Amino acid sequence: MRLSRYFLPILKENPKEAEIVSHRLMLRAGMIRQQSQGIYSWLPLGKRVLDKVNNIIREEQNRSGAVELLMPTLQPAELWRESGRYDAYGKEMLRIKDRQEREMLYGPTNEEMITDIFRASVKSYKDLPINLYHIQLKFRDEVRPRFGTMRSREFLMKDAYSFDLDREGAEHSYRKMFAAYLRTFDRLGLRAIPMRADTGPIGGNLSHEFIILADTGESEVYSHKDFVNFDIPPVDTDFDDVAGLQAIFDKWTSVYAATSEMHDEAAFATIPEGDRLSARGIEVGHIFYFGTKYSEPMGASVQGPDGKQHLVHMGSYGIGPTRLVPAIIEASHDENGIIWPKSVAPFDVSVINMKAGDQACDGVSEQLYASLARAGLDMLYDDTDDRAGAKFATADLIGVPTQIIVGPRSVANGEVEIKDRKSGARETVSIEAAINKLTAAN
Repeated sequence: MRLSRYFLPILKENPKEAEIVSHRLMLRAGMIRQQSQGIYSWLPLGKRVLDKVNNIIREEQNRSGAVELLMPTLQPAELWRESGRYDAYGKEMLRIKDRQEREMLYGPTNEEMITDIFRASVKSYKDLPINLYHIQLKFRDEVRPRFGTMRSREFLMKDAYSFDLDREGAEHSYRKMFAAYLRTFDRLGLRAIPMRADTGPIGGNLSHEFIILADTGESEVYSHKDFVNFDIPPVDTDFDDVAGLQAIFDKWTSVYAATSEMHDEAAFATIPEGDRLSARGIEVGHIFYFGTKYSEPMGASVQGPDGKQHLVHMGSYGIGPTRLVPAIIEASHDENGIIWPKSVAPFDVSVINMKAGDQACDGVSEQLYASLARAGLDMLYDDTDDRAGAKFATADLIGVPTQIIVGPRSVANGEVEIKDRKSGARETVSIEAAINKLTAAN
């Protein structure tokens, strides 16, 4: 992508409405624009990051055996009346009527709708277990939306819903998602701690929030420091291995970790003082097991091996991609801007032409841009006529992991400079060596 042809509305000044680092940087870097209270447009740079976050989530859901579908944003009110949640959910639900005066709602979550889809199609235990997921917009009319897309009214959510014949099977499905979430957040460059949590309006009696530590976190969290050294489940994790997933779950729940709602001060006090961790945290994922909470009122059952009808046991598993993007920024930034993990960076490499219009600089920049793009790298080419300081500031602000600086002096020597955004380290290498190095690292 050539910067001269890209839509990147960068702000030079810090926006007054931004209370936290991620909100400020997302606005300054031209990633988002507020359309109304708690509702944002994702601009091209932000959309590229969001798509990469979604792709990682999708890959790990698929790896665990979950199957993707897509449910609508608008839902009929009668489904929620079946479950008993329509009147109980509260003012956060946006209730509307269509032209036929049918009561509808803008879905804040999808337990009812997925249960309706399941009960219409699955009749036998032989079709279980099954886990269905989608990535879809949600709306919750928050009293006080804040922190940009960290806590907005309209947001993107990955919802997965598992269906099993009994509790034993449902707990195995829960552990599948537990391991898949650990892998997902690790690939996003985050160390997420699973913490015992309140189930809230979704219900259930087994629940974990996945929390990353950040000063701007919404709540106080408490845990043992050992979490930082626990191994992430490997890429070849067998999600059908009951004992193997139980071992992963047991390891990651073997030491104390709880949100403020579930905090036990007496249990926390038994941890040696040097191993206690008390900090602010950002929730980036939440998983629930809720048994027959929805299948019972909505009649979702299957014929079991005994020939009788059995209510299915369910769980739900959420990750908010539009919340994850600012969470990553909160965990990875400096005074100059964003430092993206390579897995979700909007571009892999930025070629910075220090003297656009100079034949030699233009030629080398075009060569690097084309060669690295052919090698499969996402490229940004700063071919604008801005001054050098502005180009460097833009590159640092938007957080591209690798910058290639092409200037008249280095080009005259057949060289370019490579800068690592995270460490700030620079090295001068030949043009051919730069291409070979970055191609090999891809």
